[in-house]
Amino acid sequence: MLRSLYDWVLRQAGKPYALWSLALVSFVESSVFPIPPDVLLIPMILAAPHRAWLIAGVCTAASVAGGAMGWLIGAAMFETIGRPVLEFYGKADDFMRISQAYNEQGFWAVLIAGVTPFPYKVITIFSGATGLNFGLFMIASAVARGLRFFVLAALLRRFGPPIRGFIERRLGLVFTVSVVLLIGGFIVARRVL
Repeated sequence: MLRSLYDWVLRQAGKPYALWSLALVSFVESSVFPIPPDVLLIPMILAAPHRAWLIAGVCTAASVAGGAMGWLIGAAMFETIGRPVLEFYGKADDFMRISQAYNEQGFWAVLIAGVTPFPYKVITIFSGATGLNFGLFMIASAVARGLRFFVLAALLRRFGPPIRGFIERRLGLVFTVSVVLLIGGFIVARRVL
């Protein structure tokens, strides 16, 4: 089933409504859908490199909006389903302790999950369930998703089809290195300032 979803997403790249399909896939991937928007983003940019920034912008905006939906799902469903289950098993206090620790570092968790191959949807829902500040969540999401999709667009626009295979095989590595460099830059900046 996952392969058929993947193939369907890939086929959308050649359709006249591909940008709308990208927006839809980006939105739902941020909260429930298992296929990342990169599968659609890559062939779309390769087919129309002059539209790379528009494509990355649509992907980013839709992904961040979907992240807001994931946050809302976590916030709404936790109160109705999650908390009673935790209370039944006597784990409500454990969740509160984890929530507090998560919220202290939540910006970084969202940033890292938004850029790396870690399922972003898990973090969006968990952020809502733990009550991570929504504004902070949205800022981290916009930075992370923008970084991910615009770096990908820049690489594809600059290097074209030859970089596609490299990106598809090593997408996780590319974004993990990006996160390490980003965090390293923040650490250096904090120490200097």
